[in-house]
Amino acid sequence: MKIAVIMPAAGLGRRFANEGEKKSKIELELAGRAVFLRSLSLFWKRPEVGQVILAVHPEGVEAFKLRWGDQLGFHGVTVVAGGVAERWETVMKALKAVKEDITHVAVHDAVRPLASAAMITRVFETAERYPAVIPAVPVNATLKRVEDVQEEDDQADDPLTRILGAAAKPRIPIQKVTATLDRAATVEVQTPQVFSKALLEKAYAQIRDGKIAGEALKGVTDDARLVEMLGETVYVVAGEATNLKITRPDDVKLAEAILKESGQEEAKLLARKRLFANEEE
Repeated sequence: MKIAVIMPAAGLGRRFANEGEKKSKIELELAGRAVFLRSLSLFWKRPEVGQVILAVHPEGVEAFKLRWGDQLGFHGVTVVAGGVAERWETVMKALKAVKEDITHVAVHDAVRPLASAAMITRVFETAERYPAVIPAVPVNATLKRVEDVQEEDDQADDPLTRILGAAAKPRIPIQKVTATLDRAATVEVQTPQVFSKALLEKAYAQIRDGKIAGEALKGVTDDARLVEMLGETVYVVAGEATNLKITRPDDVKLAEAILKESGQEEAKLLARKRLFANEEE
């Protein structure tokens, strides 16, 4: 098995705001290192990995290479232009850069920098036996399906609204519950997701050939969904609660706390080994 890791990093991170400014989050510093570099470093020393591809926003490829090209080149990372609007566009473009001798493709979010080596090994080893493997964790929260509530405009007769306009009394978005979902058979999906190269190429060919288009594409939020739409089985292995995706500013604080804790545990382990090592060691 020889794996190419595709890391989609073309999104603008519109849900991420730092000091009131909306910006891309992949270059955000996390405990002294850019988030995407932490994510890449999970893979570039693994013996199963034969190629690492980072797909960034097409309008900033050259500027990105100027900032990070030396570090990425040292580790053999290929930088390509991703899509503009959707994640699947980015992965589909990155697939064109995969080498001929690659047997499997792993897709990992550039903003998941905390996946452990043990979990990645678990996914990779399972992918040797099954053509589509994803990590996931059980859903602990109660899940409900909702829909928007269309309220009547009751502000028209409000004197303050007539004077100051709609800003005087901003409308609060309201939804109503339509169903409570059974969480017993529900999991939260993570990355890396690993597929045989042939299967993933076949899955993306559905878009290229127009078999999946329009509204159907809105449901393609991960690569496994395209494989499912082929009628193929996707297999699940245990993910990790700490394998979080940095989406909002609070996620950064949590990620830093996890890194600090893991660093302390590693230091304790090294100290214990040194304490009980014999003189030859």
